[in-house]
Amino acid sequence: MQVPAVFQRAQLRSVGGDQRKWWTLGAVAFGLFMIMLDNTVVNVALPSIQRDLGLSLEELEWVVTGYALTFAAFMLTGGKLADLLGRRRIFVAGLVVFTVSSLLCGLAGTAELLIAWRIVQGIGAALMNPATLSIIAAAFPPRERGRAIGLWAGVSALALAIGPLIGGLLTEHVGWGWIFFINVPVGVLAIGASYLFIDESRDQSEVQRVDVPGLVTSGVGLFALTYALIQANTYGWTSARIIGAFAVAAAALAAFVVIEMSSRVPMLDLSLFRNPTFSGANMAMLLIALAMFGVFFFVSLYMQQILGYSPVEAGLTFLPLTVLIIAVAPQAGRISDTVGARWIVGAGLTLVAGSLALFSRLGQTATFTDLLPGLLFGGVGMAMSMAPTTAAAMASVPVDKAGVGSAVLNSMRQIGGSIGIALMGAIVAHVLSSSLAAGDPRPLAFVHGFQSSLRVAAAIALAGALTAVALIRRIPSAEPQLG
Repeated sequence: MQVPAVFQRAQLRSVGGDQRKWWTLGAVAFGLFMIMLDNTVVNVALPSIQRDLGLSLEELEWVVTGYALTFAAFMLTGGKLADLLGRRRIFVAGLVVFTVSSLLCGLAGTAELLIAWRIVQGIGAALMNPATLSIIAAAFPPRERGRAIGLWAGVSALALAIGPLIGGLLTEHVGWGWIFFINVPVGVLAIGASYLFIDESRDQSEVQRVDVPGLVTSGVGLFALTYALIQANTYGWTSARIIGAFAVAAAALAAFVVIEMSSRVPMLDLSLFRNPTFSGANMAMLLIALAMFGVFFFVSLYMQQILGYSPVEAGLTFLPLTVLIIAVAPQAGRISDTVGARWIVGAGLTLVAGSLALFSRLGQTATFTDLLPGLLFGGVGMAMSMAPTTAAAMASVPVDKAGVGSAVLNSMRQIGGSIGIALMGAIVAHVLSSSLAAGDPRPLAFVHGFQSSLRVAAAIALAGALTAVALIRRIPSAEPQLG
């Protein structure tokens, strides 16, 4: 492939053409690292944020789901804008939004301000994230893409691994605001690296436009569904408010599908789902996130509020899981290049289900030894699930649709995550209320709800394993293998 002249002018002499794609991966990894670091540092800091700002459990859920919802709702638009206006340009724009909003999250003094700036953070992440995978897809040939995505997943895992520890240290010794301030220097470095090492690319196949009706209907539908799940225990599942929210969600999401089917240039290209591998990979990603996001949220609360762990101790406890993801994800991505993703993802999600089943047996006096088996199963299972699922989805779409393809995949992850937190929260709240009414002390009542939610999550993970095995197929590379 001929190297563009603008790249020749900017390229350092020591960086050859073949090396360029790895420098591109490194530059993209800076922004990705910041997004993933934000996820884990926030989880560990949740009890401190709740205590300092006086948040209810529902408000605490909105701190996480508000971010995840805007991340999901704007992801497809971010992917479309990346394909339309330039992937590097949108990636950098997202970096700027995310960095500034991180600073303002750290300065927030009320629940309302923190939730508001977390929502803006989600918009920045939605601009950045689809561009990362589309940049990788444009830079790497199919025969190396699984390896590159495995390393991409490994960077995510590295942030996940050190995030809880950094979050615990900052929360315990400096203040929870610093879990957001730490994004500022990382964001500045990422912006500089983007202009040094990422070449601009875009979809030149057809005239494109931003699908505003699709954005509005999908956003309203996802917000209404999440609102209903989070607030159902407060207002009652049969209350007019909650039934109305579910009705709005159903109507808006149905309208979104109709709009996308009739649009000449839709935000979500539904024709992509005619490929069973793309459909299977996205459904598997949705179910992975649906099972795991709520678990991370409530395990952090469980360790600190029930077991009495400090933020640092909670952060350290997550290390076995996240270190295993770092070690296994690149290898899982590499192996999926050779044998396909189907059985790797199926086995990984089965391990995730086993991890959740083990967590569901934890009580009020669990020790680290009791937590460890679930952490080990979860680390290996998530690594085996995430990277091959991502590689399978990206291999099933043309490179010129990589922005939208990656946006769909990441939207599924964020939608699953936000609904997962809301669903697990609804189960915890319902069982907790019933247990309190039966006379159980509050810590025991929370554990009962925690255990019930984990059993549901395990069943969801098993459904994901079956979906992956049924739908994902190996997609052969169109390029000859180079010896």
